[in-house]
Amino acid sequence: MIRTLAVTHKGEVLTDLPLQDIALDDYAWIWADFAMPSEEETLVLDTYFHFHPLAIEDCMHVLQRPKLDYYEDVQFFVLHSLNERTLEAEEIDLFLNKKFLVSYHHQDKPEMEEAWQMVKAEIHSRQGWSGGPMAAAYTVMDKLVDRYFPSLYLLEDELADLESQGGNESVEELMSQVFNVRGRLLKLRRTIVPMRDLMYRIVNSQHVQSNGEERVYFGDIYDHLLKLTDMIEADREMTADLRDSYISLNSNRMNSIMKTLTVITTVFMPLTLIAGIYGMNFRVMPELEWKYSYFVVLLLMLVLGIGMFRWFRRSGWFK
Repeated sequence: MIRTLAVTHKGEVLTDLPLQDIALDDYAWIWADFAMPSEEETLVLDTYFHFHPLAIEDCMHVLQRPKLDYYEDVQFFVLHSLNERTLEAEEIDLFLNKKFLVSYHHQDKPEMEEAWQMVKAEIHSRQGWSGGPMAAAYTVMDKLVDRYFPSLYLLEDELADLESQGGNESVEELMSQVFNVRGRLLKLRRTIVPMRDLMYRIVNSQHVQSNGEERVYFGDIYDHLLKLTDMIEADREMTADLRDSYISLNSNRMNSIMKTLTVITTVFMPLTLIAGIYGMNFRVMPELEWKYSYFVVLLLMLVLGIGMFRWFRRSGWFK
């Protein structure tokens, strides 16, 4: 589907005009949005706009790394949106010129709809650069970055819950949850860090901005991405701390179990020795003929076991 937004030289906004009926010189600027286009609609990138073949190829073969390329008087942006369900990156391409903005994406993106409605409603809300295709490109990028925050906040809430666990779950389950959160943080990082690098290039590019006001707006998006990357790194450090804590907790539990088993084994070692001695089938064993030998040996074993237990307890083996 191709939808259009055209702004006349008088500032009027026209939407849903057939692209083939639009002459660029008759309008101040236009925005053409290619949403899940067919092969025939994709050909319009070449037949109508005459974009560079390499840029068109990048649009058709996803997923490219976020980047900015210059083709004569057209800037080509590869941006990444975020699938909030899978946290996978999804590509959105922009072609920017003084007369038009062309957006191209293979998925139906809610942030694109938000940007479309905002641009249509706020054509006259600001002065200067904000009324042109550069403003529309900024709005798209801003909405894409704003969509990163809810997913990261959700992961931070999960980390807070893991940090406050009161021992209701096993260490194995907690470790599994920590590694799950850490894996999703890695997915976010793979999307946000390249976008941060791209925005840094845009902010410092003389090809994209023409005045200081534009630099301020794109700099604001760059600041948001810096904040996101700092949050991700802090969360990754927290998952590493939780992982180490759970590993230490598990090691302490194993040490406690091994200490208990060692005490039990040590207590029973002399008792086993006595039982082994009197379990031998020698014919000459004077104690076997004594009337009370059985009870005396049992009493000796009991006293010996209790004595060793008390000695271990005083030595701090049960702390």
